[in-house]
Amino acid sequence: MSTLKVIGDAMPGLPWEEKPLDCGLALWRHGGNPIVGRNPVPSCGRVYNSAVVAWKGGFAGVFRADHRDGTARLHAGFSRDALHWDIRDEPIRWKDESGADYQPAYAYDPRVVSVEGRYYIVWCCDFSGACLGLGVTDDFESFTRLENPSCPYNRNGVLFPRKVGGMYLLLSRPSDPAHTPFGDIFVSESPDLVHWGRHRKVMSRGGPGWWQGVKIGPGAAPIETSEGWLLLYHGVSSTCNGFVYSFGAALLDLERPSKVLYRGRDYLLTPEEDYETRGFVPNVVFPCATLCDAPSGRLAIYYGAADTCVALAYGCAQEIVERIKADSLLLPGDAEEDRG
Repeated sequence: MSTLKVIGDAMPGLPWEEKPLDCGLALWRHGGNPIVGRNPVPSCGRVYNSAVVAWKGGFAGVFRADHRDGTARLHAGFSRDALHWDIRDEPIRWKDESGADYQPAYAYDPRVVSVEGRYYIVWCCDFSGACLGLGVTDDFESFTRLENPSCPYNRNGVLFPRKVGGMYLLLSRPSDPAHTPFGDIFVSESPDLVHWGRHRKVMSRGGPGWWQGVKIGPGAAPIETSEGWLLLYHGVSSTCNGFVYSFGAALLDLERPSKVLYRGRDYLLTPEEDYETRGFVPNVVFPCATLCDAPSGRLAIYYGAADTCVALAYGCAQEIVERIKADSLLLPGDAEEDRG
């Protein structure tokens, strides 16, 4: 058995609980879930599907907050321990690159990643329909809107934490005006975060695992390891009572991430707890962020639960990769470059 190495920095303040002795799975839940409950600030009824990063000896985050008018907006938040969060009541006030005010009609499901020392936010915004928005911050106080990286319709945008071959890389899931029946993950590249091209399909929905039969979408930013990019992604199944959102993992080639090396047949986490099965949208676990202590390979995975609250799970990169290698079942085309 090879020893997997995670590429990155130590994170001494990573939240962590040891794996329960009776847990036979690769992930286990934080004992104090949910870590952000209902009505966390006066303006918001629900906060979920949010992204956090290490920041100046503590942690910062960009949170999806559904306001009391029903509209989703993005709020900044801060924490000393990544468990107890001070989420600001006022939404993020964006400026565009000219300094003019910009406020999206709505904003939801952000991902945050540090690339070359700057913190980039990708989220779903309105551009004649659901589209990917892109912004940057250096201090989580002022936020600059950059050019949208996609036309409508697109969701679940996730930047890689470093350039590959001198290019920025972006995972996304193109969709249509309805509830995203297009369900495949693509990767695009850009030299400057403005001009995007060389689009390639990474993975298709479906396969032997019904949990990912309706659609799939990238979750947290990929984690670089000695054996490939570890990608957590959500999958959706259709049941007699509606959609169920679970999440699993895949391993992508380091230099050509459109090539899938391993793709787990089984989900890693599916709705089971009350806060996951009951809520504004029941039966949803939706990963948006992962904190990682590279030397130990420990992961703290933040996910939205039932479109109502923020929850946390733990795992180790080595065990996750071993699991997906053991039950990997690639679909036709997963391991081949697909340019249409």
